[in-house]
Amino acid sequence: MKTVLITGCSSGYGLETARYFLAQGWQVIATMRTPREGLLPASGNLRVLALDVTRADSIARALEAAGPLDVLVNNAGIGLFGAFEATPMSTVHEVFETNTFGAMAMCQAVIPRFRERRAGTIVNVTSSATLAPFPLVAAYTASKTAIEGFTASLQHELRAFGVRVKLVEPGYGPSTSFTANGQQRMQGLIPEAYEAFAHDVFAGFARVAAFTKETDVAEGVWRAANDVSDRLHFPAGADAVALAEKRPLS
Repeated sequence: MKTVLITGCSSGYGLETARYFLAQGWQVIATMRTPREGLLPASGNLRVLALDVTRADSIARALEAAGPLDVLVNNAGIGLFGAFEATPMSTVHEVFETNTFGAMAMCQAVIPRFRERRAGTIVNVTSSATLAPFPLVAAYTASKTAIEGFTASLQHELRAFGVRVKLVEPGYGPSTSFTANGQQRMQGLIPEAYEAFAHDVFAGFARVAAFTKETDVAEGVWRAANDVSDRLHFPAGADAVALAEKRPLS
């Protein structure tokens, strides 16, 4: 029986991905900053661990408790909508600490285990914002684009050790808590000069016909985790797939 550790399982894509892997008979280590009971079905194959990917001590404790892993899914992330002009650099740092440096820190902690076994898969979850530019998400896009480049390079670096590295790129997911979870850090990020423009942008989002569901991402992560080819990119969701087709990827 294989074991997967998934970060950011308190809601959205991470929670659904944990459910999906459980349903496939895997041992699942679902991590979140503050563990909560009842989010996932009771199972002998499930463990819920506390993990803050921005803290080295928290990463070390979680991995020690987790034991041997077959797959790491770096899903934990925070969202941000707003005009970059109005975004404090402290907020930009906060986004990068989780979305970029947190994912990198998890990789660095797990790689020695996988390298020594000459087996293992790392799946980094980014965003369709890396496939096409979107307004009002410049800092968020930068944090995810950094992981795209990092992952592409890491794939070459680890191939010789039998370690696979993959990217899953979810599309727009209005049913997730992306916006709600970031309400506090987004306050004041749409100044008066940007209000009309932002209104048009949000109206455009409301008209989107094809979007990404949590199950789309869970299935995309599953495919990536079990893929034995050199394929790197796995767009998830109808909108992400459409964007990827316009920008051919490996």
